[in-house]
Amino acid sequence: MKTLNKEMEFACSHVVCNWRPESLAEGLSSTLPCGLSRTDSEHPYDNRIAVIPTPMPSVMPPPVPPRRTTQKHTRPTSMPPPLPPRGLEAKGQTRLKANVNVVSLKVGNLVDISKASSIQSSQKPVYCGKCRAVMSSMSNSQTNPHSTTWCCEFCGKQNVLSQSEVKMGRSPLCTPPGRDVLYVDEEIDADYMNLEDMLVVFCVDISGSMSVTSEVSPGNSMRSPTYVSRLQGVQEALQMALSSLLKSSPHRRVALVTFNDEVTIYGDGTGIPLSLRDWALVDYDHVREQGEKYSTPHCIAETHQCLTQRVKELREHGATALGPAALVSVAMASQFTGSKVIICTDGHANIGLGQLEQESAHSPAPSPYFYNQLASHAAEKGVIVSVMTFEGEDCRLAEVGKLADHTGGRINIVNIGTVATEIQSALADSVLATNVVATLLAPDGVYFPYEEDNHKLEREIGNVTDGVEITFQFGVRPDKVDSFQRRDRVPFQLQLSFKTRDLKKVTRVITQQKRVTTSSWVWAGSLNMSVLGVHCAQLCARLTMEGRILEAQNQLKAQQDLLKDISEQKPIAKEESIYGNWISTMSMICEDLTADSQQNSLDTTTLLASRTPVTGLSDEAAKVVYQMKRAKSVGEKGRKAAMLDS
Repeated sequence: MKTLNKEMEFACSHVVCNWRPESLAEGLSSTLPCGLSRTDSEHPYDNRIAVIPTPMPSVMPPPVPPRRTTQKHTRPTSMPPPLPPRGLEAKGQTRLKANVNVVSLKVGNLVDISKASSIQSSQKPVYCGKCRAVMSSMSNSQTNPHSTTWCCEFCGKQNVLSQSEVKMGRSPLCTPPGRDVLYVDEEIDADYMNLEDMLVVFCVDISGSMSVTSEVSPGNSMRSPTYVSRLQGVQEALQMALSSLLKSSPHRRVALVTFNDEVTIYGDGTGIPLSLRDWALVDYDHVREQGEKYSTPHCIAETHQCLTQRVKELREHGATALGPAALVSVAMASQFTGSKVIICTDGHANIGLGQLEQESAHSPAPSPYFYNQLASHAAEKGVIVSVMTFEGEDCRLAEVGKLADHTGGRINIVNIGTVATEIQSALADSVLATNVVATLLAPDGVYFPYEEDNHKLEREIGNVTDGVEITFQFGVRPDKVDSFQRRDRVPFQLQLSFKTRDLKKVTRVITQQKRVTTSSWVWAGSLNMSVLGVHCAQLCARLTMEGRILEAQNQLKAQQDLLKDISEQKPIAKEESIYGNWISTMSMICEDLTADSQQNSLDTTTLLASRTPVTGLSDEAAKVVYQMKRAKSVGEKGRKAAMLDS
C-alpha cells in the first residue's frame, strides 16, 4: 500500500505487528524499552529477505571523525564493532532485531502552508474527548436529527456531539474534506509583524587565542609566505556578509556582539557600546534583561558603514565569556521572531555563565544545564542559533552545539578559508515555522520504543527550516499482537501544530491506514531503505548524545544484520552502501566512547544504567553526531536518497 501523502512515509508497506526486541545489551532488565512485559509470541519476527529493492542513487557518505589515539587495541577496519564483554551470545540470547515499523515526516514541507491552500478547511477540528484524535474522513460517525456519534478509531471512545455543538462550530457541518486537512486559526495573538523586520546578531570571539595564525599563501624565492590570524579571517568574512546583506536584504537589522573576558554589545554600530563584565557575567537574569531591552533601530542600509568600521577595529585579547555572550545575543534576537544568532569561537567557555572549564580538581564539574536552558528559550522565541568553531581546537562542541541542534541552526568546524562560506550558508537559512509540535497517534496497543509506552506520542520540534525531517518508530505490545493480526488495517494520525512567520496558529492533520501483515517475513521489496537509513542515523545519534551508548550500539548492530540479509541475496545497492557507511561511522564513535568509559573504570552495568549526556566526544565526533541527528532524504530524479547536511 502506497502512502497517501509523500510528506509522511512509512518504511514498510505493512505494519509488522509482531516485532519485538528479543533482548537488549547485558545488564538491562528483561523488559521492553518502555517497561512492557516480554511474552512468547506464536509469530516470531523474521528478517529474511526475498525481494531486493530498486537501487538508489549514490550520495557522499558522512565524514569519519579522527579515531582516538589512546586506543590500546587496534582491529582491522573490515571487522564489525567489538561486542561488550560477556555478550549476549554467552547467555544464549539473540540480538535486538531491526524494527521496520518506522514513519518519516518531512516537516519542512508540511509547515509550508503556501503549498497547501487546496486542503485548507474553514471548519474547526473536532477532537476525541479521551485521546484528542481529530475526526477525519476515515472516521466512522453516525448522524441523527439530534446528535452525531463518533467512535474514535484510536481509543474506542464514543463521542456524542449535540446539534447545539454543531451550530457553535465545535463539530463539522459535514464530513471533513479529506485525509490531509489544514486548520488555520485566523486569530493572531500579536500585532502585525513585518517579515523582513528580523535581526541578525553576529556573536564573535575576540579572545587571545583568536590571534593564532595560519598560512594562506605559500612563500617562494621572491617573497615570504602570508599568514592570517583567525580574527582577521573572521573580520574579512563578516565584511563580506555585511555587504551581501546590504544587497539582498537592505531593510534587515544587523547587530554585533563580541566577547573575551567581557561581553561588548555594539548593536548596529551607531551608538555607544555596552560592556558587561565582572559580576554581570554570572547573573543570568541581568544579562538577559540587558539583551531584551537593547534597541537596534536601524537597518543595514543605514548602518553598513558603521558596522564595517566596528568590525575592522576588533582586536584579540583575554579569556572566553562565550556563555554570557550567547545569552545576550539570543535575548536581543528574541525581540523579533525568525531572527538569527551566528556564533564564531575557537575555544571553550572559561569565564562567566556556561563555563566549561573546571576551575580546580576540587571544584564541581561544569553543568550542561545552561546551554540546554538557553537553547530551549531560543527555540521558544523562534530564534535560530548557528555555531562555528575553528578546527584543531577543543571547543566542547557537544555542549555548545546544543544551541544550534535545538533551534534548527548549523553546526560546523571551520578554518580561515571556509568561515566566510559557512556564515553565508547560515544567513541563507530561514525559519518556516516556530513552536512546532508533532503528535502521532496509533491504535490502543501501539507503543513508541525509547520515547513513549502509550499509543500517543508528542514531540516538540521547535523551529523548522527547509528540509527538516524527523522519524518515529513504533511497535505493538506483545499481548496485543494476536488482536492486531486479526485486523486488516490500522489507522495512524499526525497532528502538526505550529506558528507561521506571520504568527498564524496552524494545525495540519494527516490520517492514514496501513495494512497489517500476518506473515513473520519482512519482504525487502516493501522496505523504504531511505526511511530506515535516516531513522537509524537519527535514533543512534540521539541515544549517543544522551549517553545511552550501548543501546545505540544494539540498534546499529540490528541494522547491520538487516543490511547483511539484503546483501546475501544480491550485491548491495548504492544507497544501502551509504546507509552502511553511516552505521560504520556511528559504530566507531560508540566504540571509542565505550573504550573511554571502560578506561575510567566504569563497569558495563553502570554504563548501561547511565542516562547522563555524553561528555567524551571530540569536536569532530560531535559534529558528525549532530549531522546524523539531522539526516534526511532528498528527491533526486523521482528517486530518494539518504543524505546528511554538510
